[in-house]
Amino acid sequence: MTNVIAFFPGQGAQQVGMLADIASDYSIIQETFAEASDAVGFDLWAMIQQGPADTLNLTYNTQPALLTASTAIWRVLQAQCPALNVVAAAGHSLGEYSALVAADAISFADAVRLVKRRGQLMDAAVPAGQGGMAAVLGLDEEQIRAVCDEAAIAGVVEPANFNAPGQIVIAGDTAGVAKGIEVAKAVGAKRALALSVSGPFHSSLMKAAAEEFNDALASVQWRAPAFPVYHNVDNQTATLEAIPQRLLEQLYSPVNWTGAVQAVRDRSDLALEIGPGKVLAGLVKRIDKTLDVETTGDSSALAATISRVQGA
Repeated sequence: MTNVIAFFPGQGAQQVGMLADIASDYSIIQETFAEASDAVGFDLWAMIQQGPADTLNLTYNTQPALLTASTAIWRVLQAQCPALNVVAAAGHSLGEYSALVAADAISFADAVRLVKRRGQLMDAAVPAGQGGMAAVLGLDEEQIRAVCDEAAIAGVVEPANFNAPGQIVIAGDTAGVAKGIEVAKAVGAKRALALSVSGPFHSSLMKAAAEEFNDALASVQWRAPAFPVYHNVDNQTATLEAIPQRLLEQLYSPVNWTGAVQAVRDRSDLALEIGPGKVLAGLVKRIDKTLDVETTGDSSALAATISRVQGA
């Protein structure tokens, strides 16, 4: 039995054409996308294969597309690696839903519909152009909080993603984020740049989406996870009773990815990034260089990961 930590990526991992090479090797990829397409009422596979990127990058399209992509790869791993044993899991923002699907805490169809609704509400919470996010490199958590405190004179600006030491994202209204970039550079940030996103995700400005999303969370059936899944909000393991509340809080609270990786670190020396891209593998290297991360986002990476798990 191969004990692994499972990491699931969030928004930003998507690209037009993703999983096309894997789908040619494993029929379960398109079968999973067909199931998701039935759940949301449009052809997800066609959208990610044909684009355009502007359509895929709409939050309410990105979220079901990425959840489906991660679930499809997870199903390939399950089929090819019967000795695979997940001892802990975490997902970055949207990826937390992928982790909960893998842990059988929610049905795949329910999760696809839920994240589509999540994307719609996140997109509608703040009018386009009135909010945003920025990545700040080279400052620690204490410095970022001080930057936000100083920049708050211009508008709302808050820490949103603690992605890795020295790599933190801030979010808020347009004026607040612009001031945050200015202050961060003034106090010595290596880089501070606005991100191409449609809103101030994981900030208090997302609370407008929470009331309606609470209804959506309550409308699905939840189960106790089959393996430990660590929440973004508090880096504690998910329980049947707390899952909906933690996912609700995740909308308007920072993603503590650094804390999540640290929380699962002692469970295994091998982690798998299950989904498109390799963003999380890069972040993990910044958090803990001793944790080995295999990726699965393209045919060659997936084949290498399967071979390693099968041979362990």
